[in-house]
Amino acid sequence: MTALDPKRGMEQRKIFCPVCKKETAWKDNPFRPFCSERCRLVDLGRWASEDYRIAGEKKSLPEDTKDEK
Repeated sequence: MTALDPKRGMEQRKIFCPVCKKETAWKDNPFRPFCSERCRLVDLGRWASEDYRIAGEKKSLPEDTKDEK
């Protein structure tokens, strides 16, 4: 989500951090769309622990077969 004002340029655009909801600047923010490295790592941890999931049926993967040469 962004705080959009048609009179603002990209340099003044503000966004809300998806983790802590703090308003932060878009321009010159190395962690965007997050407000800080902490929030970026919290989000990464949520993906790694499977707190976030993409909807769909779970599919089994074929077992790896070693090439026999």
